[in-house]
Amino acid sequence: MSGAVAELLEVLELEKLEENLFRGRSPQDSWQRVFGGQVIGQALVAACRTVEERQPHSLHAYFLLGGDPQIPIIYEVDRIRDGRSFTTRRVVAIQHGRPIFALTASFHLEEDGFDHGARMPEVPPPESLPGEAEIRAGAIPAMSPQVRAYFERERPIELRPVDFSRTAHADPHEGEFRVWIRTTGPLPEDPAIHRCVLAYASDFTLLDTSLVPHGQSVIQENIQAASLDHALWFHRPFRADEWLLYAQDSPSASGARGFSRGLVFDRAGRLVASVAQEGLIRQRRQHGPSA
Repeated sequence: MSGAVAELLEVLELEKLEENLFRGRSPQDSWQRVFGGQVIGQALVAACRTVEERQPHSLHAYFLLGGDPQIPIIYEVDRIRDGRSFTTRRVVAIQHGRPIFALTASFHLEEDGFDHGARMPEVPPPESLPGEAEIRAGAIPAMSPQVRAYFERERPIELRPVDFSRTAHADPHEGEFRVWIRTTGPLPEDPAIHRCVLAYASDFTLLDTSLVPHGQSVIQENIQAASLDHALWFHRPFRADEWLLYAQDSPSASGARGFSRGLVFDRAGRLVASVAQEGLIRQRRQHGPSA
């Protein structure tokens, strides 16, 4: 197991403080705010810790305040409903005595039913796209300092963009972004871990997709960006340590908010998850308003 994956699993391994009360930590890196995917993943772990014999099938969340990576995050779980087929949990993440994030997750007892799914786009397989070594050798010198810093450090999630030019430099494109993703090492067999890891990874590039048509990126200094809400539906079993295609698009951006959607497919072309998010994408002004 890679060191980055081991650290990710440690981040997702919450400490139980009391019944329905958990504590999570943040990795001590250079980020000034807690990564949104981390809070989604940890909150889903907290919810899963209170549910037996069924897996999460959907979550809906709101980011309320930026998280402080220097102190722990407390997750309080409300056991809203325990039904015969469905279970509902609400999780509030707290720092400095204030809620910074709220999530509602629904769990479903596995059962048979109708089956259909969207078709996976035709894209090159991940093996034909630049890998870590090629990216480091060829593309890093042309990257901005922020992107270069991201690709130079060890990461738990490997990204292989279908159109790498979007990552290397910002040019106007159609409102689509497709990227293969997987963990950089094997994960435990527990299906809940794979769902929590995908929840973590689902926040990586989604907001940036709403800036693709404008030739901008969330890493640019003139862009103030923040996730506002996040929704994720799990459709079919999958492994997050095997290649998944994350096909994203952005139907709309207006009023300093961008809306993005994502479909996640496994190598067999099965739709395994769907994602939607709205986020702040504000052009910075010298004396502009704050979020």
